[in-house]
Amino acid sequence: LILKPAHETTNEEWDSVFNVNVRGVWLGIRAFVPLMKGIGASIINISSIYGIVGAPSAAAYIASKGAVRLLTKSCAVDLIRFGIRVNSIHPGVIDTPMTKDLLHGDAETRKAIMGATLFDRPCQPSEVSKAVLFLASDESSFVHGAELVVDGGYTAN
Repeated sequence: LILKPAHETTNEEWDSVFNVNVRGVWLGIRAFVPLMKGIGASIINISSIYGIVGAPSAAAYIASKGAVRLLTKSCAVDLIRFGIRVNSIHPGVIDTPMTKDLLHGDAETRKAIMGATLFDRPCQPSEVSKAVLFLASDESSFVHGAELVVDGGYTAN
């Protein structure tokens, strides 16, 4: 994770983040669509709350997650004719190895990373996977081009 404002981010850092977060999603879609045309498939892209709101010192990450958000919407428009639904999930802070040091370190760092989350805890990976299962299921058959936010109320505050 590159934690820098835009004006301090190098070309290489910017490209590295976009290659993983945007190009990876695009390549997945490109590979998936020819195999799934006409069978009622669902694409679920993982973005972030930081694809919806800004935060300090994470310009490349935030811009890349915003790109995933809008790539999802563009694909939703293009792919509905093939029976492919396309949605995105926007998790808040998830308790994973990537965030372990931030969440389980000192109280000041934890407070900063948790930000405006209304629950006094980070999201668990299983909570995101349940959102994925919903969007992949027939229970979400009329959900298309949507942003499912799983953030403990962060974006509501």
